[in-house]
Amino acid sequence: MEFIKGVTFGFCAPSGVFADERAKESLQTMREETNADTVIFAPAALMETAHSEEIDMSPARVPTDDEIREMVALAKSLGMKVMLKPTVNCANGVWRAHINFFDIDVPCEPKWGNWFKNYADYQLRFARLAQETGCEYLIIGCEMVQAQRKEAYWREMIAQIRGVYGGLITYNTDKYQEGEVAWWDACDLISSSGYYPIDDWDNQLDRIEKVLRKFDRPFFFAEAGCMARDTSPAVPNDWSRPGRLSLQAQADFYHVMFEKCAQRDWVGGFGLWDWPTHLYPKEKGQTHDGYHFYGKPACQVISDFYASRQ
Repeated sequence: MEFIKGVTFGFCAPSGVFADERAKESLQTMREETNADTVIFAPAALMETAHSEEIDMSPARVPTDDEIREMVALAKSLGMKVMLKPTVNCANGVWRAHINFFDIDVPCEPKWGNWFKNYADYQLRFARLAQETGCEYLIIGCEMVQAQRKEAYWREMIAQIRGVYGGLITYNTDKYQEGEVAWWDACDLISSSGYYPIDDWDNQLDRIEKVLRKFDRPFFFAEAGCMARDTSPAVPNDWSRPGRLSLQAQADFYHVMFEKCAQRDWVGGFGLWDWPTHLYPKEKGQTHDGYHFYGKPACQVISDFYASRQ
């Protein structure tokens, strides 16, 4: 596997956003500013709650197939590889890690079987689109901590996906969860969210390496990033953590993450979080304390690191 120099683009964009010329300009700017060679498009369908069976993948929630086709074609014209990452969120704000049902089907209660049928339909829609457009990778879920224990359902869905898609398949497990997925052998790659404390990378990489020995699969961080707040490097996954604006703290996180991971030849790349569909003026980056890195020192750290990887 070639080293993945990736960035996630336009998370949660509904229909119409990818069709806007500003989104296309933003993707081109991302390529120029970061030296990324891979883009992750992550449409996000919606469930009412973490216990709803139905998944809304209407145009009000996710880009249309034609919009995806246009963005994939643009990415390829810019010399980039593409990952599709169909994701689900909950309308009530509950994190998708808590999507859950009784393990035993109970009358009059929502059921895993019904949910997985709808979830597989969602994934298969994008698997067919990924095959049609030549996407090199498909990420079949993100940080679904409770759902990932349902091994038989995942294996069945992956088998269905392989019937329509010939690229590489992975699943983006959450931080600290790399050892909790029993069905990695059904995937082509292992991936996780790399939101680890800035001073704990050695410990976490040691732990992940033990998991990889068991499954003998390539690995990359499908997500990784840090907000531009002075408190964020200690808990980079917590977007609600209060703190003062610190562009340097964000840059330091990226520098340490890249340095530590470069010492492990099994770390096969990153899908950094994240890049907006509609860019703010570059100078506004100096006052932006979120995960975006456009117009911030972290962007130069990323660009230099990606340029150094051949």
